[in-house]
Amino acid sequence: MEENRIYYKELPCYQSAKEKEKRRVYSEPYFDLGELPEGELRQEIGNFIRKRGEEVSFATILHDKSNFKYLAAFLQKKAGNSRGLKDWEAEKWLRQLKAWMLEKGMPLTEEFKNVYGRTSVKNSPLIQYFNSMLKFLEKEDGRDEKEKDIWELDKLDLKIRKNPIYNTQTINFKAISQTNIREEVKNAIYRHLDYESLGTVQHEMTSMRNFSDYLKKKRPEIQSCLEIDRAVMEEYLIFRMTENESCRSGSDQVRKLRAVLESIGKIYNAPHLESLFINTDIPPELDPEFKVYSDGEMKRLMACITKLDEQIARCMVIHQMLGTRISDTLTLRTDCLSKANGHDMIRIEQVKTRVYEKPISGELADLIKKAMEYTIGKYGKTEYIFVNDRNTGAPLQYTTVKHKVLRMIQEENLRDDKGHYFKFNTHMFRHYYGVKLTELHLDDWTIARLLGHKGLNSVKHYRKMSNQLMADETRKVREMMTEIIYANLYGWGAEYEQIRQNDRGK
Repeated sequence: MEENRIYYKELPCYQSAKEKEKRRVYSEPYFDLGELPEGELRQEIGNFIRKRGEEVSFATILHDKSNFKYLAAFLQKKAGNSRGLKDWEAEKWLRQLKAWMLEKGMPLTEEFKNVYGRTSVKNSPLIQYFNSMLKFLEKEDGRDEKEKDIWELDKLDLKIRKNPIYNTQTINFKAISQTNIREEVKNAIYRHLDYESLGTVQHEMTSMRNFSDYLKKKRPEIQSCLEIDRAVMEEYLIFRMTENESCRSGSDQVRKLRAVLESIGKIYNAPHLESLFINTDIPPELDPEFKVYSDGEMKRLMACITKLDEQIARCMVIHQMLGTRISDTLTLRTDCLSKANGHDMIRIEQVKTRVYEKPISGELADLIKKAMEYTIGKYGKTEYIFVNDRNTGAPLQYTTVKHKVLRMIQEENLRDDKGHYFKFNTHMFRHYYGVKLTELHLDDWTIARLLGHKGLNSVKHYRKMSNQLMADETRKVREMMTEIIYANLYGWGAEYEQIRQNDRGK
């Protein structure tokens, strides 16, 4: 019956679907709720399908169709006297579904190869689909957001400093197993969200999860941060340096732990938490290893990137030609181009630091304009050049680009000079750009300006990475020094003349 049908064309994701998907002829262009048992089940699952149509792509909805049919058959067989999915706990429903699947000879799991090339096992698509449905139907938690163990950031009464290329929506405290510590950390993190960036707070959460895990295993009697003293902290720092392979480095982790514990000390009037650490507790910072693509690696990588979706390919080419951070490329505004004395200029609004302008080539300006035209033609007027398909008010997400490039690397069997798969090292494009600037014999100040650096400290790394520049610029000096040494060898005896001749004969 018509009233039991949810047609594809009614779903928001259908409106943004590709034209070729819309033009396909579907034998049943709808979900038929009449296949489900009568009662609340139809309304619950209907609400889920409509909501899902707002959140996922139309391609996902098409994949859902077969899972819906299997689920309808399961519910007809196993729902019994239950009127709706809320009548039973989620665990009971999932047990029933798995038992039914085994009766039908259906696999409960499947192997999955991720974009990094690693194979893992996950639940079958039907179990994942049903699990999503059960989570959608969970009872609304009416508590204040700060009392929950998972915070939805948009429900906090704070203006949170987010990096727009990351779609972070929640902070999860569940991994902190000690109840009292969890509540203490919540209060500290809430305070930090008022003046720190979300990225910094996420690092603080990582440090506290690691510390909580240590306490659970090594000091289970400690259930509150107020019980932590200098002896406990020394034990943990020794553990980090000697036993825990994953924590042996990272002075930032210790700094973040100290920041959270000091805040807890202020909030709970526990001054001893503010003096737990001494300066020598912070491991020395290790200079990061600066790497750069070789010309051959860059050619192979860019040759394959041009095969990606046209706007993603433009994004990656523009990213290379600008030499920006990936966050700055993805947040380029549609009004970023201008002219100054006949030169094309671009305004880059760095997410991490400041706004600056620099000249660009006419070819790059044309490529950026082409990217703007694509976005306007597909989405209308937007703030960003590269936009999120599901929310055009936001920039293209980092994970979207990352997964598409990594999948391309796997499919193309794309490897670096050492024979290893390429990684998604977007900052390597910036390193490559900086090295090429040094090879153009630009001065340090100009290089810093073109890269958007405030000072000159980073420029030395780009010069170090340019082995070719070092070889070229020192060749004359090396030849001159060789001639001086050879001249000094004359008259020193036959053995030195022999050395000179052998050396010159190589």
